[in-house]
Amino acid sequence: MSGHSKWATTKHKKAAIDAKRGKIFTKITKEIAVAAKIGGGDPDGNPRLRTAILKAKEANMPADNIKKAVMKGTGELPGVSYEETNYEGYGPGGVAILIDIMTDNKNRTVAEIRKTFTRHGGNMGEAGCVSWMFNKKGYIVVEKNKADEDKLMSLALDSGAEDMKSDNNNFEIITVPKDFEKVKEVLKQNNIEMSVSEVTMVPQSYIKLDGKEAEQMLKLMEELEDHDDVQNVYANFDIPDEIMAKV
Repeated sequence: MSGHSKWATTKHKKAAIDAKRGKIFTKITKEIAVAAKIGGGDPDGNPRLRTAILKAKEANMPADNIKKAVMKGTGELPGVSYEETNYEGYGPGGVAILIDIMTDNKNRTVAEIRKTFTRHGGNMGEAGCVSWMFNKKGYIVVEKNKADEDKLMSLALDSGAEDMKSDNNNFEIITVPKDFEKVKEVLKQNNIEMSVSEVTMVPQSYIKLDGKEAEQMLKLMEELEDHDDVQNVYANFDIPDEIMAKV
């Protein structure tokens, strides 16, 4: 799973920079509002809202912003109505790409996303063309210098993790979504620092890219991630460390 951990780690480092600029707040605000609209404004009874609020706090989003986003979702404050959808397609080398969207104008968004694919050597596909290649999982990355392997494996598996794997630099812990928070909490209680912790879509297999295709793929991912209506991008590429280091 090294392809997944390399991009996930890079993405989270970039997210920390985006958080400082306030850029990430827009996406988290949408997620909070939609979660509150669907499941109500009480995070104790709304797991999706609870997760979104935790993400907001990790990004140092002001408490007042969080409160207003919840109130917009429940209708207590006026706000834009967002629609959720997914787009699927292929990147350079046939890489499978799955995108979570929240938009107030689907026609505008699909046209912009299609242009982005085309600009970087990819193309949008039909619904269902690649989603079958991904499984929803809890995903945690711990750098190898942050934990003892045997202790980490014992803690993870005893608290409900499905599996633990490793690549050159990281340990990767996989859970079913419902056990993710429990496993994460056990690691926090044992002072184990996590570089990535999220519920995500994990690919079943990976496509190795190099050279121009690898560079195109990373440019495509960056542009998709930067789009205001894109919440998440998942892809099954594996790119060499030296090319990833340029991102």
